[in-house]
Amino acid sequence: MKVLIACEQSGTVRDAFIAAGHDAMSCDLLPSDKPGPHYQGDVLDVLWDGWDLMIAHPPCTYLASMGIWWNHKRPERWPLTYAAQNFVGELWNAPIGKIAIENPIGYLNKHWQKPTQIIHPWQHGHEANKPTCLWLKGLESLTPTQIVGKGEFYVKANGHRMSVWSHKQSGTNKVKRAKIASVTFQGIADAMAAQWGSL
Repeated sequence: MKVLIACEQSGTVRDAFIAAGHDAMSCDLLPSDKPGPHYQGDVLDVLWDGWDLMIAHPPCTYLASMGIWWNHKRPERWPLTYAAQNFVGELWNAPIGKIAIENPIGYLNKHWQKPTQIIHPWQHGHEANKPTCLWLKGLESLTPTQIVGKGEFYVKANGHRMSVWSHKQSGTNKVKRAKIASVTFQGIADAMAAQWGSL
C-alpha cells in the first residue's frame, strides 16, 4: 500500500510499514529524525497524492487534557484548541480510504467524537501505561500483540505510568520530554504495520 504517516518526526511508524514491504512516507513541519522518505512541510499539501492509508498524529498541545486544563487558566489559548480540532477534521475528511487518527484522551473525545478504541503500550510489549485514542475509518481495531504482565492492573501496580517513564527518560526538560512522549512505541508501530498493512 501507499501509506502516509502524517505529523511524524521520529519515522517510527513509517519505518515499520517500509519494513513490512509498503511504500510509506512520513510528513512533518520538522525534518525526520532518521533517514527515510519524508516530506518536510504542511501535510495538507500532500493529502491528494493517492494514498491508500493515512495514520495521523496531529499535535496534541491544545487538545490533550492537560492542554485544556491550561486553557481554563489562560483563555487566550482556546482559539488554538479550535484550530487544532479543525485540523483534525481536515485530516479525517481527506480523500483516503483508510484513516487512523491518534491522540491522547482530551478535547476530541467530548467535542468531536468518541474514539473507535483506546490502546495502551502494555498491550504491545512495553511496560508503560499511556492511554491512546484511535479514531478509525475503513480500518479494524488493533488487536493486542503482547500483553505485559497481567495487563493494566499489573502496569499500574508494578510498571511505569507514561508520565513517570517520560520524566525518567528526559528529566525536567519539558521540550525533550514532549518529544519523547510523541514517539510511537515500537510495538504499536509494528502492530499497525502488520495488521493494517495486511488489509
